[in-house]
Amino acid sequence: MSTTTEAASPDAFAFKHLKRSPRLPVLFLGHGSPMNAIEDNAYRRSWQALGTEFGRKWAQPQLILCISAHWLTRGGWWLTAMDKPKTIHDFGGFPQELFDQQYPAPGAPRAVEEIGQAVRQPGSGAALGLDKAEWGLDHGTWSVLKPMFPKADIPVVQLSMDYSRSPAEHYMLGQQLRELRERGVLIVGSGNIVHNLRAIRFDAKPGQAYDWAIEFDKVVGEQIAKGELAALPSFQKLGQVAVQAHPTYDHYLPLLYAAGAVDPARDAPKFFNADFQAASISMRSVIWS
Repeated sequence: MSTTTEAASPDAFAFKHLKRSPRLPVLFLGHGSPMNAIEDNAYRRSWQALGTEFGRKWAQPQLILCISAHWLTRGGWWLTAMDKPKTIHDFGGFPQELFDQQYPAPGAPRAVEEIGQAVRQPGSGAALGLDKAEWGLDHGTWSVLKPMFPKADIPVVQLSMDYSRSPAEHYMLGQQLRELRERGVLIVGSGNIVHNLRAIRFDAKPGQAYDWAIEFDKVVGEQIAKGELAALPSFQKLGQVAVQAHPTYDHYLPLLYAAGAVDPARDAPKFFNADFQAASISMRSVIWS
């Protein structure tokens, strides 16, 4: 196993619990406000419609692997590895109805053990860590999956993001997830292409946003449309516009995992929800298939 920048190949691993399947798409979902999980708005309706495409246009996933902006670790990457991941309400100041939401999807400990060995940490080549008790499903995961798959009958696993590592390494780890798509694993990145909570304007309409938010969203959208996915980790080269779009870039990183899992020679992007929430949050979402 290489310990440099070369990606591992999960396809060469002897999986016992993930059967071969038709290749699944890759999703990047702009999740925005947690209230989108319960409000009858265009974002939630788009997630509901997307969920109905599985089992019809695409195969039903055996497993959903979600990379959420809200699980940051340092010193390594981790997978949730418990039988019954808890629903985490990692927010404050919202109505009780939102805190009452549960998403009791099962975990997949045996499959996770195999993924943890097949997918290796960039740099060290170490296996992914297995979290058997601490985390669960945070709102970056359940707020989008509950509208998509309301029965909560598909096992869900979260992959943490080592926030001490470079954007390029996050993209590299995402590249290792590519082969999992042919083993019934739906890769979902959940974050936002622009995310600046300090600049929120609750009175803004979906078509209204700051100039810097529009510019950053446009540049990233063009890179995705042109298939220039390897350029996405270099977002900080945009300078002050990138700083304004992401005072912290936790919500950008899930895009790098999704983009890494894309096969540029086979997958074409399709955008939806390409507008803004509260002027400083890009809801642009992408399906690659």
